[in-house]
Amino acid sequence: MTDTPPILTPPQHAHRTFTDPEQAVACLEALYGEALDFLVQGFNQAARGEGTDHRYRAFYPEIRLVTTRFDRIDSRLSFGHVAEPGMYSTTVTRPDLFRHYLKQQIGLLIRNHNTPVSIGPSDTPIPLHFAMTGRGDLVLPENGEMTLSLRDIFDVPDLSTTNDDIVNGDRATNPDGSRPLALFTAQRVDYSLARLAHYTATAPEHFQNHILFTNYQFYVDEFEAFARMQLRDPDSGYTSFIAPGNVELTDPDSEIPALARLPQMPTYHLKRKHGAGITLVNIGVGPSNAKTATDHIAVLRPHAWLMVGHCAGLRNSQALGDFVLAHAYLREDNVLDADLPVWVPIPALAEIQIALQDAVAEITQLDGYALKQIMRTGTVATIDNRNWELRDQSGPVQRLSQSRAIGLDMESATIAANGFRFRVPYGTLLCVSDKPLHGELKLPGMASEFYKTQVARHLRIGIRAMESLRDMPLERIHSRKLRSFSETAFL
Repeated sequence: MTDTPPILTPPQHAHRTFTDPEQAVACLEALYGEALDFLVQGFNQAARGEGTDHRYRAFYPEIRLVTTRFDRIDSRLSFGHVAEPGMYSTTVTRPDLFRHYLKQQIGLLIRNHNTPVSIGPSDTPIPLHFAMTGRGDLVLPENGEMTLSLRDIFDVPDLSTTNDDIVNGDRATNPDGSRPLALFTAQRVDYSLARLAHYTATAPEHFQNHILFTNYQFYVDEFEAFARMQLRDPDSGYTSFIAPGNVELTDPDSEIPALARLPQMPTYHLKRKHGAGITLVNIGVGPSNAKTATDHIAVLRPHAWLMVGHCAGLRNSQALGDFVLAHAYLREDNVLDADLPVWVPIPALAEIQIALQDAVAEITQLDGYALKQIMRTGTVATIDNRNWELRDQSGPVQRLSQSRAIGLDMESATIAANGFRFRVPYGTLLCVSDKPLHGELKLPGMASEFYKTQVARHLRIGIRAMESLRDMPLERIHSRKLRSFSETAFL
């Protein structure tokens, strides 16, 4: 029988209670920093061939709340409180990255329930892979290879705590009997932070609270031009522009060095104080990319995300370049069926719809009935087959007609459905680039002229809508429509 190696851990700390959210977050940061330092030091020892007869284990910090009564809470609030008495908890990672968010959420809990929160180590180990991310104080073997198995000495990611069971409503309690305080466990957040850096080639720290998704490079070019224009204006409030590779521009005339290989989803950030800027993600074409991007960005708890891309116009009355404002979605993307059944309605959110419609009116200088000349509101269908036109059209066309769809693409319903699932306000404004049912196909010559005349205006509408949402109180943007019967307190 093989003896179990002894487990080394950092100094053990008792839970402490706090009524000041700033002090609570400082405690989270101290516990997390101590845990990471311990694991890195253990890795350095193991890399030198020392201390390999031990296991090294450190734990995520956690937040706990215990309430014993039904508190009277402002019924207009969709977050910041628990529904009934009990014990609630969540593990926390990267409190430095989520400092502002944590102060806000903890502060609301303390204020709404007049009860302190408890901060201390959890029972969930930190996987070494996540502890090593971004650390420059690692001792690596000269040949870059380890002669020992890391999983024999350190904890590795555990899928039982790296999933969406809280978000999907499949978990009512944590293993210790407490109820979830947040939608994501620390390991789930760490997993997504690592994936974001991989897919976008930008660090999670750069992501802003307002996310634009697009499916064409032309929008990226216009976003860069807009960003440079904003950086030339000292009163714009924007401070820098981040390109893939974490290239940061503060000088609007600086060059962006080309990467040897672009990431799967090139991402750009026009930064503003407190994360109030705008991030643009070029997700490319297809619902799989749309799901991947939103699966991971959701852990950053953005205030809104919008799809601004191209679609097929399905009505003969539409013209190339017209706008489509989605107020409903026909989901034939198939990538979210296991997480969110297709019978679940994806409602339009009034605050997002108004912001988009007002932005179209402002940028186009059209209003009221005149606005109907270039914009139509209705159902957008999202499909997973880019060449659906090549199949027998009787089935798809009949379904599209029955749904009253006015536009078809491959991303919008996925982004909206994942926004609904992750409680992130969502919206869609598309631009008609072709009309396949009416013989107007997207051909190279037509596309080039169309892109030149329409992209800048379309992107500017998306940006203006986000700027409008930025100035709106947070409790108005995060609608109660997105919250389930038994909801976590954290946004």
